[in-house]
Amino acid sequence: MNFTTYLHQFLYGIYPYIALAVFLLGSLVRFEREQYTWKSDSSQLLHAGRLRLGNILFHVGVLGLFFGHLVGLLTPVMVWDALGVTHSVKQLVAMAAGGLFGSLCLAGLLILIHRRLTDARIAAVTRPGDKLLLLWLLVTLALGLSTIAESAQHRDGHMMVLLMTWAQHIVTFRGDAASFIVGAPLLFKLHLFMGLTLFAIFPFTRLVHVWSGFATLGYLGRAWQLVRPR
Repeated sequence: MNFTTYLHQFLYGIYPYIALAVFLLGSLVRFEREQYTWKSDSSQLLHAGRLRLGNILFHVGVLGLFFGHLVGLLTPVMVWDALGVTHSVKQLVAMAAGGLFGSLCLAGLLILIHRRLTDARIAAVTRPGDKLLLLWLLVTLALGLSTIAESAQHRDGHMMVLLMTWAQHIVTFRGDAASFIVGAPLLFKLHLFMGLTLFAIFPFTRLVHVWSGFATLGYLGRAWQLVRPR
């Protein structure tokens, strides 16, 4: 096995498990030991201008991308075949949805970055880790949007099926996952690496507040508050 083959096997066959382990265990340790740092560090009190628009665009976009990737990559191919959805149609839908939500997310992220770096008060409280996170998100998003142009040149859906197979073999702990994307274009591989690394750095950034966002769903089923007069 030459170095290139070994590196590919490590990055796309082993590294996903390292990133996910750090994501889960790191989040648990931070919640257990550093609960006072478990927050989004909102800068609204320092300057509210453009925050609402940027926040809405970014969060709508990123949620659409997250659930789109989740459903698109982890739904077995046989399910799409049973529904009569061809690979080419699924790819067109993925390209359209990814372009829409990716553009919303990019617009919101650029607004938030500009606001954070150009406002003196906000810039003063922005940590190096925040800047790294914003840059990492920007590059990951830009790579993801760039793959749409690459996908447009091959509309048969074959590459999409290979990526789905890779993801499904990863989550089912099969050792041959990396072999399915050996021939994938570099843009796809870079996007995958950047996306996986987001999971690895997640517990050490303000992104941990995402867990709290999902946890609030529990409020939907909470009991009524009882208020009794004296």
